[in-house]
Amino acid sequence: MGNFLCTSSVGRKLVMSISGCFLVLFLLFHMSMNIVAIFSGDAYNAICAFLGANWYALVGTLILAAGVLVHVIYAIWLTIQNRRARGAQRYAVTAQEGGVSWASKNMLVLGFIVLGGILIHLYNFWAKMQLVEILGGHESVLCDGSVVAPTDGAALIRYTFSQWYYVVIYLIWFVGIWFHLTHGVWSMFQTTGWANATWYPRLKCIANIVATLVFLCFAAVVIVFFVQSLACPLCA
Repeated sequence: MGNFLCTSSVGRKLVMSISGCFLVLFLLFHMSMNIVAIFSGDAYNAICAFLGANWYALVGTLILAAGVLVHVIYAIWLTIQNRRARGAQRYAVTAQEGGVSWASKNMLVLGFIVLGGILIHLYNFWAKMQLVEILGGHESVLCDGSVVAPTDGAALIRYTFSQWYYVVIYLIWFVGIWFHLTHGVWSMFQTTGWANATWYPRLKCIANIVATLVFLCFAAVVIVFFVQSLACPLCA
């Protein structure tokens, strides 16, 4: 079984599909969590406190991180193997869809954009929240010298998205996520054999819905807090 997953093209794609589920879960979970911040900073902070340096949160973080890491490693490996075997063609699929042809041909580039956004997000939030608690700290110092508690995620959101450059970076990240998911979600199901004439249009629709929902919700948080910072600079 291990040899099949490592040496077989189908096996590597199966690993990509399964590990891709971790990325989708990561995005959906954080999307649901972050959208709360728009309506209630206190409710969002309560979630942050619940997901602090607790054993269940740490276990969940490690599992999701491992899944995303496997996805990245196999994406690079699969791309290298495909290029060696078929030149510049990256993903061989049985069902072709013109609307996502660009995404399907640039999944590695989009993957690096998504990974870069995750790393920036970890720096802006995880490193100032859960990591601080793990290390036994009780406060985080922001770039402007202000100090916030590691459980005050609402303050971190207000500060981060009051900076125009982070707004631009995050929106670019979200666009990359949208393209990555429009191809990745239906390709994930296709690998398991669902992409036939009946299911392909449905999978395409599901992929577009998931990608668009993730994009809109994440973008809404960024835009709302940026607009609030413009309306009330002292509140940022």
